Amino acid sequence: MKKHTIMIIDDQEINRRILGRLLEDKYEILYAENGKEALDLLHTHSDVVAAVLLDIVMPVMDGYAVLEAMKNNRTLSKIPVIVSTQSEDSQTEVRALSQGAQDYITKPYKADVIRHRLENIIRFRETAAMINKVKKDELTGLYNKQFFNEMVREKLKSMPDEKFDILCIGVERFKLINEVYGEKKGDAVLCHIADVLRDTCRTYNICSRFLGDIFYSLIPHVENRGNEVIRQMYRKVNEFPIDMNIKLHAGIYTITDRDMPVVTMCDRAKTAANENRGKYDIYFTEYDDSIRQRLMEEQFISSSMASALEEHQFQIYYQPKYDLNTEAIAGAEALVRWIHPQRGFLSPGAFIPIFERNGFITQLDFYVWETVCKDVKKWIDSGNSPVAVSVNVSRIDLFNPQLPDILQGLITKYNIPQKYVHLEITESAYAENTDQFVTIVGKLRQLGFIIEMDDFGSGYSSLNILAEMPVDILKLDMKFVQNQSESKSKKGILGFVISLAKWMNLSVVAEGVETEEQIEVLRSMGCNYVQGFYYAKPMPKSEFEALLQKSITVEMR
Repeated sequence: MKKHTIMIIDDQEINRRILGRLLEDKYEILYAENGKEALDLLHTHSDVVAAVLLDIVMPVMDGYAVLEAMKNNRTLSKIPVIVSTQSEDSQTEVRALSQGAQDYITKPYKADVIRHRLENIIRFRETAAMINKVKKDELTGLYNKQFFNEMVREKLKSMPDEKFDILCIGVERFKLINEVYGEKKGDAVLCHIADVLRDTCRTYNICSRFLGDIFYSLIPHVENRGNEVIRQMYRKVNEFPIDMNIKLHAGIYTITDRDMPVVTMCDRAKTAANENRGKYDIYFTEYDDSIRQRLMEEQFISSSMASALEEHQFQIYYQPKYDLNTEAIAGAEALVRWIHPQRGFLSPGAFIPIFERNGFITQLDFYVWETVCKDVKKWIDSGNSPVAVSVNVSRIDLFNPQLPDILQGLITKYNIPQKYVHLEITESAYAENTDQFVTIVGKLRQLGFIIEMDDFGSGYSSLNILAEMPVDILKLDMKFVQNQSESKSKKGILGFVISLAKWMNLSVVAEGVETEEQIEVLRSMGCNYVQGFYYAKPMPKSEFEALLQKSITVEMR
C-alpha cells in the first residue's frame, strides 16, 4: 500500500529529525525549515501532501502566516494542518484553530498521540473528499447538479411561505478565453466566478455548476428586482486578472409551481439567460409568459416539421420580377409557405430561423429546389414561356461540399437548362465565410448557375464583399431600397450602388418596391429589375402560371 505524504515545517533541525523518526515508517516526508520554503514546496506538491505538521514560531514566515496563506488558496486550504508549539497558552491554540488549523499538539512530542492524530485527520479528510466528490463540482467546489436539485427541493419544503428565484449565469465567449489563455486559466476564471456567485448568493448558499460555464443559485425572490446586485457581481467577476472583459448573461425564473421538477426550473432560468445574450445594457432577463409561449411554439414547429414535409404542407409561392424598361415578367423568386391543416398559414419568419438552428433547413431547401425544377420542367413541356426562378441557398447548405453535385443532379434529373434556376445567397453568408464560400460558389458558377447576392445593403461590409465574390446579379435589400429613396442624400447612395454594380457588369434587382415614386427613382438610376407589392405579391403556383400565360416575358440577364 502506497504511503501518504506529509510535510514537517519547523525551523529547528532537531525537531524535524525527531518527528521524522517517529513517522518515517508509515509516511513519506517532506521537510521545510521556514514558512516561505514550505509554501513553495506545498504549491509544487499539493496533489500528494495529505497533511502538514506546522511549527508556529519560525523566522522568515511564521506558522500563522502560513495558515493565512493556505486558507486563502483554494487548493492548499484543503490540506489539513496540525499545529505544534512549545507553548500551552490557550490563546495560541485558539488563534491557530481560528486561522484554519485542524488540530494542536505541544512539545515534547508523544509518538502515539501524533500518529493517531495524523491517522484521524487524514482519514477524516479522505472521507470528506469522498462526500464532496458525490455532492460537489470537483473544479469549483459548488454543488453538482444532482445535489443542487436536492438542496433546492429541501429548501422549498422547509420554507413553504417564502418566495424563491432560480438564478442562471453563463459566460459569453468562454471558449475564446480557453483558446487565448489556455484551459488552466479558463478553469481559474470559472473558480473565480464560483467564488463571486457564492459570495453574492450567501443568503442560502445553494449554488451549483452544472456543466461548462453555466452556474445556478437559489436566491430570495425580490419584486421589481433592479440590476444593482447583478451589476456588482459583474464588476467583481471582472476583477479577475485577465486582459479580456468577462461578459455574463443572466436569467431569473421565479418559482411559482413548487411541484415542478427543479431541473425544469433551471431550464427556464437558462432560457431567460440565453435571452440576455449580447444585451450589454441589461444585466438579466426574467422568464415570463411570452418566453414560455415562444418556446411552446418552437416546440410545436420542431415536432411538426418532418410530418409537414412528408404531407406536402409546405407550398411554393412565386413572386414575379419585372423588367423596369418593358415591365415584362423577367423571372420570379420561389418562396416557401407553410399551410398547416389546423393552424392555417404559418409565417416564414416564425419557422425559418428555427429550421436554420436545428438543421432542418437543408431538407426544406432541397424540397424547394426539386419542386421548382419540376415546375420549370412542366412549363417547358407545356409550351409556356418559362422564366428564371431564383431559389434560396441557406448558410448551412454552403457547408456541404456536395452542394454543386446535388444541384447539378436536380438539373440533370429534370433535364432543364441551368439558366432557369438562379441561386440566391445572402450577403451575410458571404461576410461570415468568405474563403469557403468563394470556392463553392465558384464551382456552382462553373456549372452554369446564375448567382444572386440577396439582401445587399443589409448592414455588412458590402462593397468589399462585392469586389471579392463571384456574383452575377445584385439584389438590393428591401429596407435599403425603401430608406434610400426618401431623401436626396440617400438617393445619391442608392444611385452610387446601382452605378457600381453596372460598372462591374452586374444586373440589379430591387426588391420590396411598393410605390410608383420608388419605381421612377429606380428607373432613373438605371436599375434593371424590380420585385415587390407594387407589381405583384407572392402567389401560389396556379396563379403564377395563369399570370405567365397572359403576360409578356423576357429573359433575365
